[in-house]
Amino acid sequence: MGFYDRHILPPLLDLAMRQPPIMKQRAKVVPRAHGKVLEIGIGSGLNLSFYDPSRVEAVWGIDPSLELQKRARVRAEKAGVDVEFIPLSGEQIPIESGFFDSVLVTYTLCTIPDVAAALREMARVLKPGGELIFAEHGLSPDSDVARRQHSWNRWWPKFSGGCSLTRRPPDLLRDAGFQVGAIDTMYLPGPRLLTYNYWGVATR
Repeated sequence: MGFYDRHILPPLLDLAMRQPPIMKQRAKVVPRAHGKVLEIGIGSGLNLSFYDPSRVEAVWGIDPSLELQKRARVRAEKAGVDVEFIPLSGEQIPIESGFFDSVLVTYTLCTIPDVAAALREMARVLKPGGELIFAEHGLSPDSDVARRQHSWNRWWPKFSGGCSLTRRPPDLLRDAGFQVGAIDTMYLPGPRLLTYNYWGVATR
């Protein structure tokens, strides 16, 4: 990991991921988490203030960035959420099968190198009928925007922590064996190449 990834990218990601439109999306989905919760890509802990303490038994947070984890620990203390941090990216989750009631993933599926393997692991650690709650950005359905996303995607991941602009979260979830319910979509304020959002719930 070079100087950029260690010292420059983490504060940039923290700033970008706490912009008001994104925080509103977090507020829509995070309170749905319940029971034993696994948060994939916990990052700097921006979801922690949205957990409903009356519904959540305990939280485990996976993220490979130790630099972001430092910020997450501060936010966890402020939110009063006890988190067990796991410094991995999600393709191999060191937890027994069928352990979690909920898996939460927000603005993370774009960056996991082997996202298919990670989603299979999320399905494995969920209880039967458990919920995967998600809010993600991805490929736009508008052809002109999608063409530019594919063009940008040749270089964008190199500067954004591996973020891909061209993944389709609903397709990824279905391919991993999840049953995907109703999905909401919209552009958030900002550049359309970056802001087409999908959110909803999938079940194991």
